Amino acid sequence: MAATNGCEADHKSAVPSVLTVEDVRAAHKMLSGVARVTAMEGSRHLSRLVGAPVHLKCENLQRTGSFKLRGAYVRIAGLTTEERAAGVVAASAGNHAQGVALAASLLGVRSTVFMPVGAPLPKVAATREYGAEVRTHGQVVDETLRAAQEYARETGAVFIHPFDHRDIVAGQGTVGLEILEQCPEVGTIVVGMGGGGLAAGIALAVKALQPRVKVVGVQAAGAAAYPPSLAAGHPVALGSLSTMADGIKVGRPGDVPFKIVGELVDEVRTVTEDALSRALLLCLERAKLVVEPAGASPVAALLSEPESFEGPVVAVLSGGNVDPLLLQHVLRHGMAAAGRYLSLRLRLTDRPGSLATLLGVLSEADANVLDVSHARTDPRLGLSEAEVELRLETQGPEHCAEVREAIREAGYTVLP
Repeated sequence: MAATNGCEADHKSAVPSVLTVEDVRAAHKMLSGVARVTAMEGSRHLSRLVGAPVHLKCENLQRTGSFKLRGAYVRIAGLTTEERAAGVVAASAGNHAQGVALAASLLGVRSTVFMPVGAPLPKVAATREYGAEVRTHGQVVDETLRAAQEYARETGAVFIHPFDHRDIVAGQGTVGLEILEQCPEVGTIVVGMGGGGLAAGIALAVKALQPRVKVVGVQAAGAAAYPPSLAAGHPVALGSLSTMADGIKVGRPGDVPFKIVGELVDEVRTVTEDALSRALLLCLERAKLVVEPAGASPVAALLSEPESFEGPVVAVLSGGNVDPLLLQHVLRHGMAAAGRYLSLRLRLTDRPGSLATLLGVLSEADANVLDVSHARTDPRLGLSEAEVELRLETQGPEHCAEVREAIREAGYTVLP
């Protein structure tokens, strides 16, 4: 499937008028009492890795669970009386849907949100609870988007783009103002990027007030549209997308944020799926924060190249709306990527007590046995042989090596 940005830009916003820090300040004033000033938490573990103070800007604790409320509220608040009367419509699989639903409800505007057929049920339920009429359509967001745009044409409802509008960018930029207030000495801000609205807004605000601060954007390697687009000098659509980080799974940069990112964002990096998994696990275990894969992308960048960031560093945790089933899968993946799982296959003599003896060796090595598969009838086995497959929980890569060595010293041969 050919990937697009998921949303065609409004005609009005395709070539934006000049957007300045004063627009962001006006948005910040508008959001007073609406959006939370989210917490800034220090991370001793990441600080040790980076060699400088690292702080986490917790937009995962924002109302609706992500930064999206900021831009959605500013956009809808800027509509005329006639536009408000017509209602608003959006297309989203999660965070933008909830942001639009709550913003519209707070402003007394009717909202309709189109979501893919397979959208996680908790996100669908939350969007309804925030006041939107939810319609499911299509298997992928591109199909959902087309349905929302068709609805806008038929009804006159205003389509609320997730990132490609100047009001959206101004609203997201209020995160940057808060960072400067909470950590005035910040040296680098690291932020995840999909369409680019959040990174553009933060860069716009921060560079106007503190030009010395570096802004680093982070994309999932399987959905990184910005590097080729910046190289080409214009937004380029990717041919395919593959990442667990659905919050930044965008195939084409928005025209409005692209111009700002190109001028003001210092660098765009990519991270692997393993790094995203490890970052999510670290946020949960060390910071006690539930963060979705997209929200953990800045932490993934810090884990991947910790010594390449100039401190103090602020990593923006953009959202925490993760489906419980995905969280379970990602945590398993993260533990495997961090060397916390060890899978082994070995042969032993098929006699009473041999498996118990092996398990005793593992117990002495402090390895927690999660699964055991014991085969005796495989034709590849000798008459008195049995094959055992084990999945173990360990304390990390060094412990994995210790467990392997303990097995070898006990006289067992680990099979390839």
